[in-house]
Amino acid sequence: MSVLNGKNVLLGVTAGIAAYKTAALVRAFIKSGAHVKVVMTPKAKDFVTPLTLSTLSKNPVYTSFTKDDEDGAVWNNHVDLGLWADLFVVAPATANSLSKMANGSSDNFLLATYLSAKCPVYFAPAMDLDMYKHDSTKASFDKLNSFGNVMIPAESGELASGLVGEGRMAEPEAIVTFIENDIASKLPLRGKKLLLTAGPTYEAIDPVRFIGNHSSGKMGFEIAKAAANLGAKVTLVTGPTHQSISHSFIEVKPVVSAAEMYEEVHKHFESTDIAILSAAVADFKPKIVAQQKIKKKSDTLTIELERTQDILASLGATKKHQFLVGFALETNNELENAKGKLERKNLNLIVLNSLQDKGAGFKGDTNKVTFIDNKNNITEFQLKSKADVAKDLLNEIVNQIDA
Repeated sequence: MSVLNGKNVLLGVTAGIAAYKTAALVRAFIKSGAHVKVVMTPKAKDFVTPLTLSTLSKNPVYTSFTKDDEDGAVWNNHVDLGLWADLFVVAPATANSLSKMANGSSDNFLLATYLSAKCPVYFAPAMDLDMYKHDSTKASFDKLNSFGNVMIPAESGELASGLVGEGRMAEPEAIVTFIENDIASKLPLRGKKLLLTAGPTYEAIDPVRFIGNHSSGKMGFEIAKAAANLGAKVTLVTGPTHQSISHSFIEVKPVVSAAEMYEEVHKHFESTDIAILSAAVADFKPKIVAQQKIKKKSDTLTIELERTQDILASLGATKKHQFLVGFALETNNELENAKGKLERKNLNLIVLNSLQDKGAGFKGDTNKVTFIDNKNNITEFQLKSKADVAKDLLNEIVNQIDA
């Protein structure tokens, strides 16, 4: 899965002959999983039609500050468009538009949107050889780079003038690859290995029955996605769930029982940088597992249980460089119990949630958590989606390991 998957990409098209490549560029961004909107300078319409780019992006194309309807002009909000974007890509970027961007001119809708954008900005120059090498153009490049904008270098090749040399806009696939590599290189967990557990465990009673719990695995799977999106290589050890995930940075290891999860986790822990144990592991299992289905021979059935191996405690006892995170689902004396678990199991951080909080706990799409670290810092959060809780958790871990 591309690092652009799910990102909002705003493509700015200026008036250069290379604008004909933007149809393929829109398709390449969409293929990477991005959502694409297009903004064009008025003269760019001479090179590629808004209808083409609108059809490919499945979104309106913006070319001016207003749109006309039967009742009169309606304002196009460049501020909202700039805030929508996760990244703004100006391709092709002509010498004229680059100069205006560098000097704060906003005489068209694209430039006004650029000045409103709060996201990373990439620009792919496209112009003739002499223009590309002119000192004024180089000054525009330098100034835009000083703003934090990122230049996608032009390629060498045959130009519209017939000359051969630098100035040709990078090919669409090369632009997407450049942006993907640039984003990946800046991800805070790039190069880190993260071990994660999720879901319940099932402890067999007989071939058809088991002891389990109501964990859906949603929280763990959201953490896996958030970690991978920050560049971590994730090993996800999951008990039986209906959740699914597909990401090039995530390797899924399905297990069923606590014993299988214990074994799988210990295979990977030594090489792990960060371990997050969000699984709801059964504390007890039947001491004896019946080899055949137990028949109803009486009105009662007694099953002797024994403790399962404590995976989190075993990791805490052997950890060296690892940052270890546990979860505590409590129903009473929540803070006290969580602090005790944090200390007993030698954790760096524990995530507390209570079944007393409406919207928290198993199966739902929301959670309400409190972070407690081993320096006794306590951070409480309001009810949030599990996706947002996962982002909060990864941000907290990044802050602590970088401190």
